[in-house]
Amino acid sequence: MRLSKPRIAPIALADMDAEQKEAIEPMVQNGRILNIFATLAHAPKALTRFQQWGAYVLSRRNSLPAREREIVILRVGFLCKSGYEFTQHHAIGLREGLKDFEIAAIKEGPLAGNWTPAEASLLHAADELVFDHFVTDRTWEKLKEHFTEKQCMDVVFTAAQYTQVSMFLNTFGVQLDPGLELDPDLKAY
Repeated sequence: MRLSKPRIAPIALADMDAEQKEAIEPMVQNGRILNIFATLAHAPKALTRFQQWGAYVLSRRNSLPAREREIVILRVGFLCKSGYEFTQHHAIGLREGLKDFEIAAIKEGPLAGNWTPAEASLLHAADELVFDHFVTDRTWEKLKEHFTEKQCMDVVFTAAQYTQVSMFLNTFGVQLDPGLELDPDLKAY
């Protein structure tokens, strides 16, 4: 975690005004709100728009299969040193078919050795987007060997969304939700 305490504290549901409650309502699960949303509730209009785009990236409208989407998200979260993001999506990645050894290899990147050519192309694209905000011709051609044009676009959309999310989380100091444990490789940040 970049910060040991929040710069912007999450708002308890009981302390939210009507506009904040309206914005957060779709994210309330069994009376519980993830810290990311309780923090973003300080800006309810932004939270509403953020959630609309995020819902696209995490839905079936995103043409990347969920497992491949999670490879991109986890790599971006790790590269951005976002302990919160990587921790949340570790569990999601497992639900979407990733194995623990694959999530560990995501931290090593596309040269880890266990990746198919399609998976390696996703990791190369995530690396390039985080470090240079651009996918090279070579990596784009590799992506196109395995994915449709729309799926290639969704790789970029997904990496961009989770780079943005990582910026929010890191800068605002969003802390892990109860019951989650920070990946040991992200404890130094």
